[in-house]
Amino acid sequence: MQRLARFIYFKLMGWKMVGTFPGHLDKFVIAVVPHTSYVDFFLGLLIRKIWNEPINFVGKKSLFAFPFGFIFRKLGGEPIDRSKNNDMVSATVKVFQERKKFRLTIAPEGTRKKVDKWKTGFYYIAKGAQVPVVLVAFDFGKKQVKISEPLYTTDDKDADFKVYEDFFKGVVGKIPRQP
Repeated sequence: MQRLARFIYFKLMGWKMVGTFPGHLDKFVIAVVPHTSYVDFFLGLLIRKIWNEPINFVGKKSLFAFPFGFIFRKLGGEPIDRSKNNDMVSATVKVFQERKKFRLTIAPEGTRKKVDKWKTGFYYIAKGAQVPVVLVAFDFGKKQVKISEPLYTTDDKDADFKVYEDFFKGVVGKIPRQP
């Protein structure tokens, strides 16, 4: 399957990869930007197969019930209990603490629509779990997936977000957005 994924991505689609997946790390948060189309999900599955590495996502616990729970788990999903006093960040940090290997993919925009500001959950998850953030850009303009080096959060959130935003400058999503 990896060979087929590579053939589709590199030969049929004509895309390239810039940067290297940090497979030597067991735990990190993957922030994928921009998220403009449902196509991003399938591109992500293709990239994951090329890397041949386990990559996860989280969803509310009810999504993992019958009949689709099996599929979501097979795709790397992890149910999060958001009931009672469990907030998404704390619940996800707990998953990082319980698992030996967990690489969490999140779209900081939180939606496929244009947003002026990213949600900050991915940042606080990485900070709480004491794991790095790996930035991944799906650039349909240049037909490439760009991967950053692992970046650890600091005590200066604004400076960290400036680094993140600079990484994604000029990246064009499947559905280009007007500034």
